[in-house]
Amino acid sequence: MDPRMMEKKMKVLGRRNSVVERVVMVEQILSEFLLKKEDLKEVMRRMQHEMDRGLRVETHDEASVKMLPTYVRSTPEGSEVGDFLALDLGGTNFRVMLVKVGEDEEGGWKVETKHQMYSIPEDAMTGTAEMLFDYIAECISDFLTKHNLKHKKLPLGFTFSFPVRHEDLDKGILLNWTKGFKASGAEGNNVVGLLRDAIKRRGDFEMDVVAMEMRTVELVEGEEGRMCVNTEWGAFGANGELEEFRLEYDRVVDEMSINPGQQLYEKLISGKYMGELVRLVLLKLVNEELLFNGEASDLLKTRGSFETRFVSQVESDSGDRKQIYNILTTFGLLPSEMDCDIVRLTCESVSTRAAHMCGAGLAGVINLMKERRNQESLKITVGVDGSVYKLHPCFKDRFHKIVRELTPHCDITFIQSEEGSGRGAALISAVACKMAGCMLAE
Repeated sequence: MDPRMMEKKMKVLGRRNSVVERVVMVEQILSEFLLKKEDLKEVMRRMQHEMDRGLRVETHDEASVKMLPTYVRSTPEGSEVGDFLALDLGGTNFRVMLVKVGEDEEGGWKVETKHQMYSIPEDAMTGTAEMLFDYIAECISDFLTKHNLKHKKLPLGFTFSFPVRHEDLDKGILLNWTKGFKASGAEGNNVVGLLRDAIKRRGDFEMDVVAMEMRTVELVEGEEGRMCVNTEWGAFGANGELEEFRLEYDRVVDEMSINPGQQLYEKLISGKYMGELVRLVLLKLVNEELLFNGEASDLLKTRGSFETRFVSQVESDSGDRKQIYNILTTFGLLPSEMDCDIVRLTCESVSTRAAHMCGAGLAGVINLMKERRNQESLKITVGVDGSVYKLHPCFKDRFHKIVRELTPHCDITFIQSEEGSGRGAALISAVACKMAGCMLAE
């Protein structure tokens, strides 16, 4: 054989071997995110155990899953009618919603909604409780003006997605802030009272705050009847239940967060942290010289730069890598085809773990409900909200699959919640108004 041909062939073989080695090393790093079926079953069992501890008086204070009572004892049955206002505070965006409940032309139940989103400024999130709730009252006033409702005193339901100890349907004590909020003077105080005070300070409208609810809710039954319970499962892991499943990237995300050591389960499954986890893994691959020729751009090195929406967009790529390439070039990178494939594999690894971890937690909730009802099988509907669930191309299917695998003898229907939190708060207000009317009649 011609020596030049032999040299060329050896170079090609060398490149092939280096590519294979690179792929093996990448897969080895990403394999840490792979959870076996037994791992997920163990997470599920530990979730059930902490939920059970949260429900018991003697262990409630130490439980990581608090199972807080909501004082919601019934659900809408279709006879509730009227106009209700709903507020939804659970992140940097705040939503005000008008919900009209009535009958349609065929005599059925009809729910119509109008809503507006307001961004919460940083100084309101981290200033004082008075500043935050004054801003919320300002948003309500703006919404009422736009819809010509200032002359009406409407019942108001408040979705407040933070750890709260309910003392009644319209009274909840904030235990601690999460999700970047740090407004002083709120923790340990009645959130509904803070809202009422802010409305009173404005003085340009009247509002009857009749109910408060949280998002992470399940229905439990006991000797004294049924009640919706706020699980607050985001804090799962506070007693070390997740230590063996947390990776170096999870620990960095936690250490750099506004609430280190808290909401550890939330940090594994939430869209708020998913993009940052991917960024940290990409930097690890760069440092190992497995990605971008070992060179990261300044933007990729910047904390929070790889947003979770990029994870969804990368995994939505049609296969020609164009979408992935375009995203990476905005970071000042010039990726090869293999770089694009590795980035996609990284996004898939992180988002799949989140879906599976979330599924294991929900399976624990469903199985505990089945056990407490002493039923061999359970038919249940699960309402799901969240941008990752709605917008990620694969999260929903991965999540559903794991939940069903871990809940034998359960017939589960998943419903994507549209305007779910605000509408739920309004409907709970409707139930509260009806209950109050019944008590007055008695």
